[in-house]
This record gives sequence, structure tokens and C-alpha cells, in this order.
Amino acid sequence: MTNIVAFGEPIGQGWTQIGELALALVLCTVIGLERELAQKAAGLRTHTLVGVGAALIMLISKYGFSDVIGPHVGLDPSRIAAQIVSGIGFIGGGLIFVRRDAVRGLTTAAVIWMSAAVGMACGAGLWLLAIVVTAGHFLVLYGYPAVGRLLPRSKWAPSNLTMTYRGGQGVLRNALAACTDRGITVAEISTEQVEEGTGGRVQVALTLRGVRDPGDLAASLSEIDGVVTVRAGDEEGSTD
Repeated sequence: MTNIVAFGEPIGQGWTQIGELALALVLCTVIGLERELAQKAAGLRTHTLVGVGAALIMLISKYGFSDVIGPHVGLDPSRIAAQIVSGIGFIGGGLIFVRRDAVRGLTTAAVIWMSAAVGMACGAGLWLLAIVVTAGHFLVLYGYPAVGRLLPRSKWAPSNLTMTYRGGQGVLRNALAACTDRGITVAEISTEQVEEGTGGRVQVALTLRGVRDPGDLAASLSEIDGVVTVRAGDEEGSTD
């Protein structure tokens, strides 16, 4: 099918190529669906379009210039494919942003890059590799966090803690002093008034560095007068 000639123009647009585009559509849709459910900046449509676009570019690179090849004209089909890897960096770069010491969007940018690779593999006819890499995507995103929790924790890894307290009693000041006394650095803090009025409740989210056991710190902060609840938990998506 790839050698069909229509109106004097050699083309590579048979059922084989349509099947490769369809496979890229299916696999990248599955990848994008996972990102969409995780409510990431780049979701279902972005990943699907990137993957199918990369597959089409691969097909163009393979078949789009066959009519100009002759005794004095030679082409390197890998040159166009190589530009996909460079070009996709612009999309990935747009998904990464830094707020103080927190870097977010890295995982989603990497998934975008991988979606392009899956699409390229489909366009190149390497369907088995494309399927294996798609399966590997889910292994990494769902299996590796569990492995990471089993590894020894660095005290400089950021920890997240959410505390609710009664306002007007100097509770936040005492909590920050308790962190300082333990050698813990407060990298980021944000507060929200959840109940108005004198003695109303305030919720504060803290990003901390230097915490080896967030649960132990939460237990200590809960003993401060005026503290209502303390919840320690790392946001797995802090770099996503």
C-alpha cells in the first residue's frame, strides 16, 4: 500500500498508515486520560493531539518526499523526526513553573514528551514498542510512588502540613517557633479564614524542609493551645 501512485504522485497513505495513526490515537488518549483524571494542566486533548501529530510527522518523514528522490537527490528521513524531540520541548517548557522553591509540572511535561515518543513509534510502525511504553507509563506513575515511600526519607525533602487553629491566640506564631526550635525551615506558607469572627478558625498550609517524620511534628503541633486539627501529608504531585 505504501507504493501506490495516484495522479503521478507516490503516496504512503494506505490502510497500514491509517492503522498506525489510529493506534497513536488510542494509546495517547489512554495516557491523556490519566492526566485528565489527575486534573493536570495538560490533559486528554493535549496528549492525544501531541501523539497523533507526532505519528503523522513520522509518516510524512517516511513517505512525504518519495516523489523527489532521484539519482541526484538523497534525503535523511530521520531529520524531520529529530525535530519532534526538539519542538516538543516548547510545550513541555510551558507546563513547568517555579514558585519560590517549589517546581511543578515536571512530570506532566515528561509525559507530554513521552506521548510524542509513543506517537513517533506508531508512525514508524513500531507498534509493540509503543504499547510497551504506554504500559510502562502507568507502571511508573502508579507503581513508583509506593516504592518511593519505602525508601529512606531525606530530611531536606519538602513536607506538607495543614493546620487549622482558632484565630487571635497567637497560635501560628507558636507553631512557627516550634518548627524553628526543631531546626525546621518553613519554605512556603498560605492561610485561609474558614470561619469569620473573633476566635474564628484559620487554616494554614505549610511547606517544610528538614522534617524527617512529619507525623511526629504534627503530633507536637497538635498539643499547642488553640490548634484544632493538624494533618501531615506529602503532595505526590508537587513536581508534577
